[in-house]
Amino acid sequence: MNRRTFLKCTATSSAALTAPALLGRTPPPRLRIGQIGLAHPHAAGKLKAIQSLKDTFELVGVVEPNATLRRRATDVKFISLEELMNTRGLHAVAIETRVRDLVTTALPVVQAGKHIHLDKPAGPELAPFRKLLATAETNQLCVQMGYMLRYNPAFEFMFRAVREGWFGEIMELDAMMGKQANAALRKELAEFSGGGFFELACHILDAAITVLGKPDRVLGINLRTGAAKGDTFADNQLAVLDYPKATATLRCNHNDPFGFPRRRFHLAGTRGGMEIQQLEGGRFTLNLDQARHPYMKGTQTVQLKGGRSYVVEFADLARVIRGEKKLAWNYQHDLTVHETLLKVCGMA
Repeated sequence: MNRRTFLKCTATSSAALTAPALLGRTPPPRLRIGQIGLAHPHAAGKLKAIQSLKDTFELVGVVEPNATLRRRATDVKFISLEELMNTRGLHAVAIETRVRDLVTTALPVVQAGKHIHLDKPAGPELAPFRKLLATAETNQLCVQMGYMLRYNPAFEFMFRAVREGWFGEIMELDAMMGKQANAALRKELAEFSGGGFFELACHILDAAITVLGKPDRVLGINLRTGAAKGDTFADNQLAVLDYPKATATLRCNHNDPFGFPRRRFHLAGTRGGMEIQQLEGGRFTLNLDQARHPYMKGTQTVQLKGGRSYVVEFADLARVIRGEKKLAWNYQHDLTVHETLLKVCGMA
């Protein structure tokens, strides 16, 4: 599937599920779902999203043997992995373990014929993830990756605008995602040689590849500014993606006290572009060489709904499971993102 075909399949999910009751239809039966793990930084938020979709999902339980981690969840039934996998009519499982355990935990679930939501990044190696995706494709199962910008309204707008040719041919892309990491976080993220980019900037990499596709060449610069003091954490990083007619630069800096407000995603083409800053705020600058209803020619500021979009994410997963649509990001896209991520981080 080429980039234009892929983007053509990408549809806005903001109005994901119209309530059947409002249309006079009997609502479909709830989908049975479980969650494995509460260790991932996104685990609690994903669980709350599932719990909020009471008309869509029946949460059968959460698998988490660690008593300390269990405190991160409320109003849930804790069950064993065996109990979860033996649940009659189980449709899907959200995988929210530590990063190192994500893919090894997910593979048996997919082999058992269940759809999965898999948080990011997809482990420190490519081969296990490749096997997971191949198994899912063979069994016609959904692997929904947990890249958090996919369902953000500003990014949905951008993907649609690119798809419809508003910006012409994309020539450049510049993005940054950083924060100021304390000593504990630095130690935690230093588990992987890819450092902060591996754990955090995979979100903007996913969006970049959604727009531009697979790069021809990949350059990664991974600085360890605390190396002289024995700190091995890669904390100041730059990725350069090379395309036939475009370049993309992606930065990740874990020493930046203004990392959150500076987070951005800018792109420019032969007919316009847009600048999203702050990443999840829903606000962006739109540049157009001609009017695109309802937007005027020239430069304007647009404000859409901001914030995390986990609820929309899981609502979309439900539609995919029910066969109402295909997931906009296919297996090859997810493999390309992870392969590129490992190259950037020097982990390939």
